[in-house]
Amino acid sequence: MNNSEDIRASLGSKTIAVVGASRDPSKEAHTVPAYLKANRYEIVPVNPFADEILETKCYKTLLDIPPTLAKSIEVVDIFRPSEDVPAVVDQAIELRKEHGTLKSVWMQLGISNEAAAEKARNAGLRVIQNACIRTEHGRYRRQAP
Repeated sequence: MNNSEDIRASLGSKTIAVVGASRDPSKEAHTVPAYLKANRYEIVPVNPFADEILETKCYKTLLDIPPTLAKSIEVVDIFRPSEDVPAVVDQAIELRKEHGTLKSVWMQLGISNEAAAEKARNAGLRVIQNACIRTEHGRYRRQAP
């Protein structure tokens, strides 16, 4: 179960690294970061096969993001298969250790890995699993006074 306070706090962030971001405009891994960017989030695409996504420089891994940019990342949004999540969480934990600003790991709709989630929680990160950040943003925005 996702904690609504974790979701709300994560949505209050400004900079989101999107692991598995796609150049293909027909994929959710493209349309969701595009939505985030249109809603004033700074996105940092992570994809080893792209140089640029959504007119934004793309990085091969979370650990390839330059320190000046990495220190602003507050959420890692994951668009990778569930079995790939542990490696991404390990990198997210490393980012948190190095820069201290990362607060949340978000696994998109259909993606969950309880062992990786527990490891992230133990490292002090909020965890959201099997939920679309775009959908949750729209829902919480409608609830705002």
